[in-house]
Amino acid sequence: MIQIMMPLNFLGNMYREIRQALVDMDEMFNLLEQPAEVTDRPGARPLEVAGGEIVFDRVEFGYDPDRPILKGLSFRVPPGHRVAVVGSSGAGKSTIGRLLFRFYDVTGGAIRIDGQDLRDVTQDSLHARIGVVPQDTVLFNDTIGYNIAYGRAGATQEEIEAAARAARIHDFIASLPQGYATQVGERGLKLSGGEKQRVGIARTLLKDPPILILDEATSALDTVSERLIQGALAGLMEGRTTIAIAHRLSTILRADLILVMEHGRIVERGTHDELIRHEGLYAKLSAEQFSGDRPD
Repeated sequence: MIQIMMPLNFLGNMYREIRQALVDMDEMFNLLEQPAEVTDRPGARPLEVAGGEIVFDRVEFGYDPDRPILKGLSFRVPPGHRVAVVGSSGAGKSTIGRLLFRFYDVTGGAIRIDGQDLRDVTQDSLHARIGVVPQDTVLFNDTIGYNIAYGRAGATQEEIEAAARAARIHDFIASLPQGYATQVGERGLKLSGGEKQRVGIARTLLKDPPILILDEATSALDTVSERLIQGALAGLMEGRTTIAIAHRLSTILRADLILVMEHGRIVERGTHDELIRHEGLYAKLSAEQFSGDRPD
């Protein structure tokens, strides 16, 4: 009886796994058949970036039509300048980055790069010209060299190492027994937060985009790691049009212009010193963070 039951039990398990796999495959194909929310218009042209000027012209947007996020947002980032966007949670800061990368289309107004409406250019060309350094850099379960090289297909080893040097992580990689062949683990679990972030910066440097988005790039790091990252970010932003979305004000003190958002609108704008003298919302946020009254 045992000899009969054991094979039957094994067949039962195999049957359940096959049934579950068929259900998963069906769900996957249904997902692939879903129409894309954002598509290229007929006749869309590749984005041509000469200087990298970014203009938000009375932009309106909401993930839900009944709950608007951005309400007539207007600002301009001149070529090669650094503009920081700060504000409390829910003010609409991260939405700016998503719209610029065209994960969504605006519901009102327009976003332009060098005079070209993002809705009139191809998504592939737009993504190729924008580099993003997110709060949590996604790494593949492969080598450090592979993860850096993901920034640009066909990059040589010399180019990968040059990007790592600029991101201030080459010396760390060289000190590892396997160097650039070191496995980073699932989602980079074998690296610290600061090391992962510098790998992400090296990846963006290798891509060499004319436009850069920093989305809370140092908010998840301790103070020591943040200082190391800031040095790498300074080199990354050099000569690039940059929008830095930040919660920690220490990362954007040298921005050419700081925009303070609240409830989807810009309520203050100016340099760090100008906003401190204004004694408004930015001055309040600065006093809270730098006095240590509020944790980072």
